[in-house]
Amino acid sequence: MNRVTTSNTWFDLLPRIGNGPMSHVSYEPHVERPRLRPFLAAIPDEREPHSWLLTDRLGISAKTLRVTEAELNWMQLLDGRRSLRDVQIEAMRQAGGELLTLERITAFVAKLETALLLDGPHFQARVHSPVREPSCIGCYPNEPGALRRQLEKLFTGSNGPGLPGRLRDARLRAALVPHIDYTRGGHTYAWGFKELFEHTDASLFVIIGTSHYSAERFTLTRQHFKTPLGVSETDQGYIDRLVKHYGDGLFDDSAAHLPEHSIELEVVFLQYLYENKRSFRIVPLVVGTFEDSVLTGSTPSLRDDVGHMIEALKQAEAETPERICYVISGDLAHLGPKFGDREPVRPRQIEHCKRQDHILMQHAEAADTLSFFRTIADENDARRICGFPPTYTLLEAIRPRHGKRLHYDQYVHTRGFESVSFASMAFYE
Repeated sequence: MNRVTTSNTWFDLLPRIGNGPMSHVSYEPHVERPRLRPFLAAIPDEREPHSWLLTDRLGISAKTLRVTEAELNWMQLLDGRRSLRDVQIEAMRQAGGELLTLERITAFVAKLETALLLDGPHFQARVHSPVREPSCIGCYPNEPGALRRQLEKLFTGSNGPGLPGRLRDARLRAALVPHIDYTRGGHTYAWGFKELFEHTDASLFVIIGTSHYSAERFTLTRQHFKTPLGVSETDQGYIDRLVKHYGDGLFDDSAAHLPEHSIELEVVFLQYLYENKRSFRIVPLVVGTFEDSVLTGSTPSLRDDVGHMIEALKQAEAETPERICYVISGDLAHLGPKFGDREPVRPRQIEHCKRQDHILMQHAEAADTLSFFRTIADENDARRICGFPPTYTLLEAIRPRHGKRLHYDQYVHTRGFESVSFASMAFYE
């Protein structure tokens, strides 16, 4: 699932104002010195000359605002350093001395603030709310009945595994499932979650997913997760134990989880499976890129932060007085112009990708993390295996005896614009 547009007509506001990937840079939100939020963009309004449609590329704000070219220029001045008076003076200078009242600037900034487009009080209230609102409505229905029917069809459809049955045993340690949208990858989700339902009696699910929006290596949140099927509580005690053993830094990017789909899309399935059966808690942890290890060829576990997380996961589990089931949320390869390749995806690339994916899955089945990493590093991660960081981290931490491939699939755009591969796997003690 990729929410960021690739259209070359978008005007990305981020480089012009110099913000970091998210709003964790040292900054105290202040209404008198407003700062524009990252991940905002604008596109020319075809119906209104000299106007732009302002949108949130993360989907945190549901509003699309129309702004004039002058207002678009004002927005570049909202850097957290200038006061509203400073913005007024500079905007008038840019306009050749044209009179611009402070009231007009203030009203415009207030509109941005209400729309959650500033790193201000409204946005920070969303960041620090005890409950995280869903960000993936549209990938699935907002109405609970329609959502349940959608998920049921993913199990019972022609490519599905059938509805989950009774608990057979409790040997499952972890399941790898995709986080691509349900339309393209839903049956593969169903294979993974059926295995999970039938082979664990755990009520605590540590979900370790790909981080798509943050520059941090590891990011936790204490927020509970809301979907149309209810609110899933985050286990604060487990988070305390993980933080104790890892140390500082796990909450540095406080906004990273707001737009992130790699946790939410797994929570929806857990809610559906256990609704009216038993309560459960979650732990939401996202993992950023291991590009530094790929570029240098150095084993990720030898890096301080990765090694600390692996040990922290081990220690947190050792101190947890109940069974834990882990959910790895990650896709496999991403090819095509959508992801930066120059040429459309060709059939020979699809076949090569499938062969390489199966090699990766064989290494994962054997819990051979070194070979898993080497396969990716030898390609210089040219196929963009987004599930690599969470899968590697978790397998290093729990060291399962063996794994099993449950389902594999590839989505290929009809014109080769993109291809994404994904799988479900199970790992046992």
